[in-house]
Amino acid sequence: MTQPLSRRQLLTRAGVIGCSLAASPLFTPMTFAQAPWDKRLIVIILRGGMDGLDVVRPVGDPTYAALRPNLNTPDAPDLDGFFALHPALAGLMPLWRKQELSFVHAVSTPYRDKRSHFDGQDLLEAGTSALGSGARDGWLNRMLQQVPGVAADTAFAIGTTPLPVLEGSAPVANWAPEANLRLSPQAQRLAALVMEEDPALHAALAEAQMLSGAGQDSKGGRAHQQIARYAAARLRGDARVAAFSLGGWDTHGVQHRVLPRSLQTLQDSILLLKDGLGDEVWGKTALIAMTEFGRTARENGAGGTDHGTGGMMILAGGGIKGGQIHARWPGLTEADLYQRRDLMPTADVRASAAWIMRGIAGVNRGVLENTVFPGLDMGSDPKLLL
Repeated sequence: MTQPLSRRQLLTRAGVIGCSLAASPLFTPMTFAQAPWDKRLIVIILRGGMDGLDVVRPVGDPTYAALRPNLNTPDAPDLDGFFALHPALAGLMPLWRKQELSFVHAVSTPYRDKRSHFDGQDLLEAGTSALGSGARDGWLNRMLQQVPGVAADTAFAIGTTPLPVLEGSAPVANWAPEANLRLSPQAQRLAALVMEEDPALHAALAEAQMLSGAGQDSKGGRAHQQIARYAAARLRGDARVAAFSLGGWDTHGVQHRVLPRSLQTLQDSILLLKDGLGDEVWGKTALIAMTEFGRTARENGAGGTDHGTGGMMILAGGGIKGGQIHARWPGLTEADLYQRRDLMPTADVRASAAWIMRGIAGVNRGVLENTVFPGLDMGSDPKLLL
């Protein structure tokens, strides 16, 4: 039996973003950066462990249907004859057909085994090979540190909490959407910490926050809509990099209800960005959405999936080489799964991000492998950009 946290432990850990908090749609931190190149880069952190196997379904794998008897609905739009898209993202199919949408499947950070949102997100945003590596900044900030000509007013942070991927010596200003939170950030942290060890409870908390309309304001719409509109306005001007996070991806139960809401928020954000940027700027934009880990290959008894390993990256924008699914597909038989439970990662998600930054900002490969992502082997160019 798990021992309850003491009052002192709760207070000590209250500053740490918990499982449901990390996955919560309440928290949408965002950062912009101005840089002396012409292309745009948007990074979206999907907090909570997005289920890549549900979002882009390998329906052509003969094992998939048996693993997902209830989640494998027949109304998923076909992508390439092997993979199909979750119906809640059907609004992005025009981007797929215009080759402005792609996916990188069966990827992960080097994080393994413990499957904690705390550690998984820390490693994702630090961009290092292991926890406790001594890195005090995020990989996107380290990239900005390596670009000549970045001025003191080139970075802007949006949201109620820090965005570690952009923490570092590159300066960051702050802007927050006008969302009325029903709970203080401290109360949400404590609630998440208390519920962390019970998947059913923290999944219920995430769903309740989504249903309550958290992030809604009386003027500019939901928080993610304000963020997308503001991002587009900045990127039409001097800003070149935008990063923000979307929560609500922790789907331990009733995934058929919870996941579509999060996917709708993501789809809404992408389409608002596209419309706000206009054809010219969208045409030289690369958007990447990444998550800390995937989820179990098998659905659980609560109609959801649990924390896993191999996940998926989403790419969008007029600057990407779209209409493709990049994957070395590992298969889904029990022998193919990682620890006989998770999608086996066949590539490092950091490598995809590194190749995109190389194409967008012209960062040297050696700098990317040794400084931005210490210890990374980028491998061969996957040709993610035009």
